[in-house]
Amino acid sequence: MYFTVKTPMFCCGINMSKNPDAKRRIVSSRHLADGENWESSEIEYGMIIAYNAFSRWMTRCMSAAGNVDMTPLEILVLHNCNHRGRGKRLADICFLLNIEDTHTVNYALRKLLKMELLTSEKRGKEVFYSVSKAGEELCDAYRDVRSRCFLDGLSRLDMTGEEMREIAASLRALSGQYDQAGRAASSL
Repeated sequence: MYFTVKTPMFCCGINMSKNPDAKRRIVSSRHLADGENWESSEIEYGMIIAYNAFSRWMTRCMSAAGNVDMTPLEILVLHNCNHRGRGKRLADICFLLNIEDTHTVNYALRKLLKMELLTSEKRGKEVFYSVSKAGEELCDAYRDVRSRCFLDGLSRLDMTGEEMREIAASLRALSGQYDQAGRAASSL
């Protein structure tokens, strides 16, 4: 997304007052936006602020749903365990949420068990986690708050369902690029 600048200013090294039609680049790290592909820094800034807004939203939505003591990770794990009504292993949850640090998810699982929002069942050597009745009710309350507070406002964005699916597909593809780049950086 570009924003047309109406007042004279400097942005990313461009004298906007001499070029009133220049587009404003909104980046979090100017030193990463030099030269070719500066747009990637703009995307990264967008992801940073979207991630933080989403994290804040999840905790506030969960508070409104009735639980004020959950972190964003715990909320994600709870919803993932509720997904499709099937028990999930630690490895399944980490894989689906693209989380490498299994100990953080394991800690979230222990807290959710202690809050009696999850149940666990040992099958062979594996432990499977499912939502309890209380966890299911909390997820339903979250869905209701989400519908009233978030989904109602989406209509103002003037975006079709197809456009939203394209954005979601692009974000998933971008996450794959970051994963691959992370593997490459680890081998340096």
